Amino acid sequence: MPEDRREPEPQPATARIETDVAIIGGGPAGLMAAEVLSAHGLRVHLFDAMPSVGRKLLMAGKSGLNLTHAEPMADFLGRYGDALGWLKPAIDAFPPGALRAWADNLGAETFVGSSGKVFPKAMKASPLLRAWLRQLNDQGVTILPRHRWTGWTKTGVLAFETSTGPLEVTAKATLLALGGASWPRLGSDGTWQRLLAERGVEIAPLVASNCGFDVDWSPYLVERFAGQPVRPVRMTLADKTVDGEFVITRHGVEGNAIYRLGPEIRRRIDETGSADILVDLCPDRDLERLQRELSQPRGRQSLANHLRKRAGIAGAKAALLRECVSAEILQDPHQLAHSLKALRLRLVRSRPIEEAISTAGGVAASAFDDTFQLLALPGVFVAGEMLGFDAPTGGYLLTACLATGHAAANGILDGLACIDRDEFR
Repeated sequence: MPEDRREPEPQPATARIETDVAIIGGGPAGLMAAEVLSAHGLRVHLFDAMPSVGRKLLMAGKSGLNLTHAEPMADFLGRYGDALGWLKPAIDAFPPGALRAWADNLGAETFVGSSGKVFPKAMKASPLLRAWLRQLNDQGVTILPRHRWTGWTKTGVLAFETSTGPLEVTAKATLLALGGASWPRLGSDGTWQRLLAERGVEIAPLVASNCGFDVDWSPYLVERFAGQPVRPVRMTLADKTVDGEFVITRHGVEGNAIYRLGPEIRRRIDETGSADILVDLCPDRDLERLQRELSQPRGRQSLANHLRKRAGIAGAKAALLRECVSAEILQDPHQLAHSLKALRLRLVRSRPIEEAISTAGGVAASAFDDTFQLLALPGVFVAGEMLGFDAPTGGYLLTACLATGHAAANGILDGLACIDRDEFR
């Protein structure tokens, strides 16, 4: 056989870009930062690995885009738990009222729903995103999709893989807004953790947040009631009580009441292997009333009819009750009333991170300063869901992403001292 002397195919030349600010990540935090920075005259290049930006925002907006929440500010801030200390200045600078004014300015007029959640009147994300991208284009932002960030070169410039070959980007400042690791098919896969950890940035492992939890259901409950809502309920874990609803799933439970207890549920599971939640299936009736009603003679009525007429328990609630208590308790009005007010539900593990609405963990608060600049990487800023806050659904997650994007952009402006746009031309 003759020796194969074919020449190796030539590799594409490395392209290069110089810019004032490189933003990596085209979600809400990155887009907000691009808006603030470009409004001050900076050259901004925004890179995203996906074919288009704002994909998770569009997905969230399919069922009504919950932008923020209109509750009192003290209650609003209380939703951020341990992260409030470092997150509060960013939200104070871009609070829910400012977020609503921003959306209104884009033509996405908002309204407050009955639960206090704030939505655009169009009840979807696409009109807002289109208007936002038009504004960014008018302000000179260059958006480059299908550009996957791979870290830094040996000379310290940003490296990207693109469809046309490698790209190196030199920037005066860099903002990372790469999201968490939930819904990875939309672009946030958490691969940035290794890149930052290798550079000495402290990272807390990403875990599922605003997610479902597994319960060891019987086959009967799964077959007959998976997908059914249980509402209204009051749920208690340790010293925290929330009102809301949840859904029985094939694997366990999910829904707004579960999400709000999520951090404590995860802690309990990590510490003891399970978390026992007490579920009040009759939040509108006190124990005395239930005991009195259930003690009434039922005659020839079935237990199911007795529960429905005397306690309003039917459907998924009745099935859940039978799933969790013994036959003896079902026949004792006093014990039954206690079970209806404090039904013990054991959660054994969280659902996979790929199924979660969001993630907790990420860049530790000790890794960046009050301008969101990484201490280990001067000139590199971080924003959005990749930061270590754990916010529930209800507009809190999106508000924090937008507020930290806004704050990091202002940190870059302060750091570059670029009040006069001509300074960079």
